[in-house]
Amino acid sequence: MTDVTARIASGVADFDRAAWDACAGNDNPFISWDFLVALERSGSVGGESGWQPLPIVIDGPDGEIAAAAPAYGKSHSQGEYVFDHSWADAWERAGGRYYPKIQIAAPFSPVPGPRLLLRDPAQAPALIAGIEMLVDRNQLSSAHATFIDASEVPLFEAAGWLIREDSQFHWTNRGYGGFEDFLADLSSEKRKNIRKERRRAVEGLEIVHLTGSDLTEAHWDIFWDFYQDTGARKWGQPYLTRSFFSILGETMADKVLLMLALRDGRAIAGALNLIGADTLYGRYWGCVEDVPNLHFELCYYQAIDVAIARGLRRVEAGAQGGHKLARGYAPEPTWSAHYLPNAGFRRAVAAFLADERDGVQRDRLWLKARTPFRKDG
Repeated sequence: MTDVTARIASGVADFDRAAWDACAGNDNPFISWDFLVALERSGSVGGESGWQPLPIVIDGPDGEIAAAAPAYGKSHSQGEYVFDHSWADAWERAGGRYYPKIQIAAPFSPVPGPRLLLRDPAQAPALIAGIEMLVDRNQLSSAHATFIDASEVPLFEAAGWLIREDSQFHWTNRGYGGFEDFLADLSSEKRKNIRKERRRAVEGLEIVHLTGSDLTEAHWDIFWDFYQDTGARKWGQPYLTRSFFSILGETMADKVLLMLALRDGRAIAGALNLIGADTLYGRYWGCVEDVPNLHFELCYYQAIDVAIARGLRRVEAGAQGGHKLARGYAPEPTWSAHYLPNAGFRRAVAAFLADERDGVQRDRLWLKARTPFRKDG
């Protein structure tokens, strides 16, 4: 490993917005300068959060950033959605110190996308080597790049990183003209079930979509209550701070879609989405009134409506959730890459991943055979 010069900063905010985004591109909002800086400025990362920003960049011959990675020093494994708690336990029982580790990720976002942000694709090996040097020189246990883009798998494999595979449920737009066109692709029983779910979910309710200048601080106050309730039940405490949502509204409003369910003018539930170049990303949901099927309506069916209307290719509705299958969301592979410099630890994890991969692939095939789509060819 020679002639690698990597710079590490205390935050993405230390870099020029245009220079970072020249590497990140415009397709995926979760790796954009605006999103990552909103996390920093709101205190959602940094401080006592256990996510210490350590962005890594490689400069090109023109002096501009040629490659970048959204890296974080982690003192725990929360907010990652690729679970390595058993690895940490094994390493520490063997006398090692698993934390801190390096995480290459869009924090709190189980959203597949690039983690090697390349204005110059030739710099990918140098960027990976820079991440490895950060681990090696600080005698850290590991580095983990989570929810990497499929195109990055061979890049990490070539560098000797271990690849982990999992599945998420995504909805794919097959050129539908409307929701009824989508339903026509499903079996008769599933069509009836979904129509019934949608009718019952919205009885007595009004659904509104807010984006751009329509979003106000009052809306963020409402959604903050929803987010806190869901976060407290799922994680013990919310990952994001209240100010994150205000900053998101100030800097990324045109990429935000907030859906609210109103009863007599009062919001009782909401779902927050981000809009990518060809994908609608469902992120957070919450409610103050338990209405049967309203979660499915706001998070899945309304998202499909929006994707069709906007001509988007895909809806990604977040991690886990086998209940998405019956609603037209099919299992798709996701990947992460892991650098473990200790040879013995690496061998043990590699054996674990080989067994896990077989199970993941079998499960995905089983699920794909049980999608609600018509099986008549």
